[in-house]
Amino acid sequence: MAEAGRAGHPRLLVLGAGPAQLGLLEAARARDVYVIAADRDPAAPGLRLADERAIVSTEDEPAIERLARARGVAGIVSPGADWPVGVAARVAERLGLPHPLDAATATVVTSKARQRERFAAAGVPQPRSLGPAADTFPSVVKAVDRQGQRGLTLVERAEDLGPAVARAVGESRSGAWLVEELVEGPEVTVNAFSSDGELTPLTVTDRLTAEPPAFGVALAHVWPSEHDSAAAAEAARVAAAAAGVRRGPTYTQVRLGPDGPRVIELAARLGGGHDAELCEAALGVDLNGLAIDAALGRNAGDSPLLGQSPSGGACVVFLVAPAGILQAVEGLDEAASLPGIRWVRSYRTPGWRFGPLRRGADRAGAVLAVGDDRDDALARARRSAETVRFVVGADVV
Repeated sequence: MAEAGRAGHPRLLVLGAGPAQLGLLEAARARDVYVIAADRDPAAPGLRLADERAIVSTEDEPAIERLARARGVAGIVSPGADWPVGVAARVAERLGLPHPLDAATATVVTSKARQRERFAAAGVPQPRSLGPAADTFPSVVKAVDRQGQRGLTLVERAEDLGPAVARAVGESRSGAWLVEELVEGPEVTVNAFSSDGELTPLTVTDRLTAEPPAFGVALAHVWPSEHDSAAAAEAARVAAAAAGVRRGPTYTQVRLGPDGPRVIELAARLGGGHDAELCEAALGVDLNGLAIDAALGRNAGDSPLLGQSPSGGACVVFLVAPAGILQAVEGLDEAASLPGIRWVRSYRTPGWRFGPLRRGADRAGAVLAVGDDRDDALARARRSAETVRFVVGADVV
C-alpha cells in the first residue's frame, strides 16, 4: 500500500495508547512518522501524542483491519501488550504490510500454552507443569492468554487451588489455564532485539516485585542485574529461537533458580514497563526506534545495536497511589528536577479511581533515573518517587 501522511511521512498504526505505549508514541512522534493511535479508552494518556486517534479496542481485529485499510497505514505495531501482537501480525499479513512476525509465530508468542509446547520440544528450561490436580505448593496458576497479572495467582495451600483456577478461567479468553511450579530465585528481564534470526541481548534488569496479593507486579526494573546476566541472556536466546522469532524486539522474564535459569515467559514486543526507555538511558540504544523500523519494514542496520554512552546504572521505579478517587498529583516538577532523573510520569488525571495494588495496570506512574551505578540510580529514583504525592478522596459507592 502507498505510504502517506503528514508531509508524505508513512502512517504507523500503534495499538494501544496507555502507559505501556507512551515511550514508543513519543519516539514515533519525534521521527518522520505519522502516528495513528488506537485505544478503547478516550482518556488514554498516549492519545495526546498521536496525529490521529481511533477510539477502538486493540483486541477488535475486524475493526483494526478496517482502520488500517481506511487510513492506508504503512505498518502496525503493538508495544507493551501481548494479545494485540497477534492482531497486528495477522492484519499486516492480510494487508501485505511489513511486520517482524508472521501470523503463525504471533499465535505462538501470544499463548503461554503454545510457548510451553515449543519450549519443551526445543529443551528450553522452563517451570515444571503440575497439571490440574497439582499437589505441590507453592504453585502458580495463570491464564494462558492474558498478561499483566490477569488470572495470575500464587497458590500456597491446596484449598486455594480451586478458586485460583476459577479466577484464571474467568480471565482467560479461551478458558484454558496452566498450573506450574513456583521457581525460587531472583527474577530478571532480558530486553533484546533480533535481526535475521540473531538475537542481541541489550539490558538484563533485576525485576523487583511486590508482595502478594500483588504477585508478579514489578515495582522496579534495575540495570545492570546483580545476577547471572549471561545465563539469562542465553535462556532468552534459545526461547526466542524455539518460538520462531527472527526479527524485532523481545521481552523475556527469566527466573534464576538453584539449578539454573528458567524461562517464565517470552513476549515478542517491547516491555510494558518503560523497558525501551531504560535501555536507551542505560546503553544509548534506541529500542523504541528499532521497533518502529521493524514495523515499517526498515533495515534495523540503520539503528545501531551498540550503545555510544552507557550509564553506570539505570532504573525505572513505579509509583503507587493510595486507594481512592484521584484529586491531584503534587510534586512532579520537584521530583523531575532531582539529580539523575530523566523523567517522572503520572499516568492518571483527576477523577481516576485507584484501587489496591493487584496488577501492573494499578500502578500510578513511574520514574526513570540514571546514576553512577545501579544502587545510585535506584536511590535517586526512590528519592524522586517519594517526592510525588497523590491526593485522593474517599471512594463513594
